[in-house]
Amino acid sequence: MLTDSEFKKAKKFLSKVDPALGVAISEIKDFELPTPQMREPYEALIRAIAHQQLHGKAAETILKRFIVKATDTRAKKSSKFPTPDEVMSLTDTEIRACGFSFPKILAIRDIATKAQAKEIPTRKKLLTYTDDEIVEMLVPLRGVGRWTVEMFLIFTLGRTDVLPIDDFGVREGYKVLHKKKEQPTPKDLKKIGEKWAPYRSIASLYLWRVADRAKEKKSKVTSK
Repeated sequence: MLTDSEFKKAKKFLSKVDPALGVAISEIKDFELPTPQMREPYEALIRAIAHQQLHGKAAETILKRFIVKATDTRAKKSSKFPTPDEVMSLTDTEIRACGFSFPKILAIRDIATKAQAKEIPTRKKLLTYTDDEIVEMLVPLRGVGRWTVEMFLIFTLGRTDVLPIDDFGVREGYKVLHKKKEQPTPKDLKKIGEKWAPYRSIASLYLWRVADRAKEKKSKVTSK
């Protein structure tokens, strides 16, 4: 992601080009940049599939079951992520029992099959490609849309200029921050976000926090 000095530079830049965002940046004192996850694309993509349309805790519970099931034939028990061969040795019924839907099972099998054939580049190799090249390379995988690749770019590769224009949280954060009645359309957000370059990932991270804070505040008011 960014060094501390680069992060300070990014916050200063974003505050200048978007004063409303600057207010949020100054208010969110406990904000920390996520540390890039040192995972291979094969593992990161299967984890991303698990998290699609699920709460984080639920997805992690399913993943834990999946890892245990796929690796239970190892001589030594290990929490290390299963290899493509281990994944492909499981039946659909076994994967389904972990909590995956059938569409997700198909996606996981496609990713594992492509990894077996070495059609999914290594993390080291992907670091040499641009964001757009990585999107073009990974989107053809079953169940892997642009949003999934964008999450991979931000959280696994630590890319700093990615704007997930289709993400509900990012669009909701912008609506709340700028006191709009409606969320911007993906097309509008893409245009709006041009001023945040080259720190669109950082802007997105703050917008997620803005949306979360608004949701928490609303929840507290409703519960009274």
